[in-house]
Amino acid sequence: MSATHRSSGKSGDHAGTIRPLAPEQLRWICPPEHLPFQSTADVAPVAGVVGQDPAVDALRFGLETNAYGQNIFVRGLVGTGRLTLVRSMLEEVRLSCPRTRDHCYVYNFAQPDRPRALTLPRGQARDFRRRMDGFADFIRDDLGSALSSEAFRHRQSALERETQRQLDEIVQPFMQALSAAGLTMVSVGIGAAVQPAIVPAVDGKPVSFDEFERLRAAGKISPMQYSTVRERLPIHEKQLEQIAARVNEVRRRLADASRALLDEFTRHTVTQQLSEIRAVHSSPAVGRYLDEVINDVVDHIVHGRPFAPGDDRRYRVNVVSDNPGAPECPIIIENSPTISNLLGTIDYEVVGAGVVRSDHLSIRPGSLLRADGGYLILEARDVLNELGAWKILVRTLRAGRLEVTPPEMAYPFAPILLKPEPIELNIKVILLGDASTFYLLDSFDPDFPHLFKVLADFDSVLERNADGIRQYAGVVAKISRDEGLPPFDRTAIAALTEHGARIAAREGKLTTRFGRLADIAREAAFIARKAGRERVEGGDVVESVRRTRARADLPSRTFREMVAKGLIRIQVEGSAVGQINGLAVLQAGNLTYGFPARITATIGAGTAGVINIEGAAELSGSMHTKGFYILGGCLRHLLRTDHPLAFDASIAFEQSYGGIDGDSASGAEICCLLSALTDVPLRQDLAMTGAIDQHGHILAVGGVNEKVEGFFDSCRDLKPSCGGGVIIPAANAGDLMLRPDVVDACRAGQFQVYAVATVHEALALLTGRPTGERGSDGQYPEGTLLHLAVARAREYWRKAAQTPIREG
Repeated sequence: MSATHRSSGKSGDHAGTIRPLAPEQLRWICPPEHLPFQSTADVAPVAGVVGQDPAVDALRFGLETNAYGQNIFVRGLVGTGRLTLVRSMLEEVRLSCPRTRDHCYVYNFAQPDRPRALTLPRGQARDFRRRMDGFADFIRDDLGSALSSEAFRHRQSALERETQRQLDEIVQPFMQALSAAGLTMVSVGIGAAVQPAIVPAVDGKPVSFDEFERLRAAGKISPMQYSTVRERLPIHEKQLEQIAARVNEVRRRLADASRALLDEFTRHTVTQQLSEIRAVHSSPAVGRYLDEVINDVVDHIVHGRPFAPGDDRRYRVNVVSDNPGAPECPIIIENSPTISNLLGTIDYEVVGAGVVRSDHLSIRPGSLLRADGGYLILEARDVLNELGAWKILVRTLRAGRLEVTPPEMAYPFAPILLKPEPIELNIKVILLGDASTFYLLDSFDPDFPHLFKVLADFDSVLERNADGIRQYAGVVAKISRDEGLPPFDRTAIAALTEHGARIAAREGKLTTRFGRLADIAREAAFIARKAGRERVEGGDVVESVRRTRARADLPSRTFREMVAKGLIRIQVEGSAVGQINGLAVLQAGNLTYGFPARITATIGAGTAGVINIEGAAELSGSMHTKGFYILGGCLRHLLRTDHPLAFDASIAFEQSYGGIDGDSASGAEICCLLSALTDVPLRQDLAMTGAIDQHGHILAVGGVNEKVEGFFDSCRDLKPSCGGGVIIPAANAGDLMLRPDVVDACRAGQFQVYAVATVHEALALLTGRPTGERGSDGQYPEGTLLHLAVARAREYWRKAAQTPIREG
């Protein structure tokens, strides 16, 4: 469908040759009788996503390829089925995924603050943890009794007997020699130490040297006996040193042999306990870990370091990623991608004032680790809104491994107690985002194009043809059956299709934002059920649309009330110089509302040029400012004077005190400025929307339907009998999907919509006089609006120069 634009002669010569659009051109109608079904009960539900074949192909490639950097950015508006497609495609390509692996953390005996990461084949981590828990329980409860076995005690007793025999061989001859010399050996305490000493013996009993001297003096010891003791004492004391060294050596050998025996028995006992684990989990990494476990237990036992309560934790396993009986590929959707949710956390235990403790069992996995071997789905904006999350995600993808770090502010004054070993990841990230987010990342993050090489682009529209309508019916049929809604008859499908065309607002297109349509369908089903009908009808859909708009149209209603009461001045009849009704829109969630905005222009002699009052007041957005500069270029193009433009002009949006952006009012502004320059009044029953280029073409804008309806409503509020109409770009004529009441008013001749391609045509409609086209001499014909504009510009230049100009 395209705009009808008929003109006899040069463009803009006669306003009467520009005809309003026919009522049939104002709204596309989907005839229910042309639909090949009676209700959605006769329609097969659509599986998958509708109208997104290029995106499907790109997504399938991204999911099935395993090359570096082939992560996927799914670009498209919310509600176009992005997540639905991703999930359904993942179900299809799941078998192509690489096999997932299990990951766990174990105690690092060499560096306790760096828990060791172990990677196991899929599904084995839980069994490994269960078996190691059994081992830890054995160490805690049964190791002591196992080492007190009869065999151990027998061998230990044999060692002690052999040692005693060797000691007897060394000590007994010496003791006999001492006895023959009247001496004996006793133990003497020196502080905490006990040392052997040789003392005299009388009647087989040891006596001190003082006592020995008293006995000699008393004559109870013969001189020969006394002389023998004194002579032999130094000799035997030297022999004692040698005997002590030999005894210590024997005892050292006993201690070594006892430790070796304990080592042997402990190692044998622990090895037996771990043998089944080693047999089942035979990877080299597990083998090395089990060797370290054995050595650690032996070290505790042999070196007399008894296990304290809780020491068995060091032998337990923390499984951070496992997939027992799970689908081949994990599919993780992270709705809150904070740093801790992505990376994982490390819990801390407070054990005292300001003292915290953690170990390898305190590590908690994040979504990146849980998605290893599969897919992680994220909303791009959610990641960017979480402080530091995007940086963490990029770093992990670039390195191909995960480093778990403690969450910030988990315990404000706690040091970083643990730094777990990184885990190698095999993960594909799927980012969902809109176009603005994609371009932002592509422009400002140099890693983004290398890490997200696959773009699956979701279009917001599909073709408005029989196939598109059939797909609409299939989508509604699926919603109806999945959610238990009543069937939708073909009038309801026709109404939903028309609403889809309205949302698309593009010629020959239907929206693919099925989320919005689904909400309309659900409310329509609610209305039908409340009315006691077994089927949803077209009127239910229309009522659902009306209710949806009514719930969010308070700003629109408030504006209309202010216009009706004269608080906002809008003129919808007569004519005025330097004044025109522009059109603007406001957003209320997904809904858009149009309203008129009075634009005025004044002009006088001077050299300041055209002033944008909104810009001077810093209320003009960048797009509006650009449009204003284009307006200046268009004015120079239309006038093309042989002298500088020397006048002061100002343009303003009256009673507008907030920011203004967009260039859709630039067409109205140029018409208003030329009216002020020529003193030719403009029709006030007409409003205008459309951007311009520097050559005076009227360019397409957004929100055309809402703008037309906004002016229609204002006209009816101010003067129900008002005729009026709207001038739109010819390029937008095919986008029209006006409300039925607006179309009816146009059919009755009470309202008109005009489509124009140039400023000339718009001026002809607004002024009722020919605009004029330059002749071969470069001049506009006399009597035309632009001829008058050139003359007035020359007059202002004369006034500004304040010197007469010689003619000829």
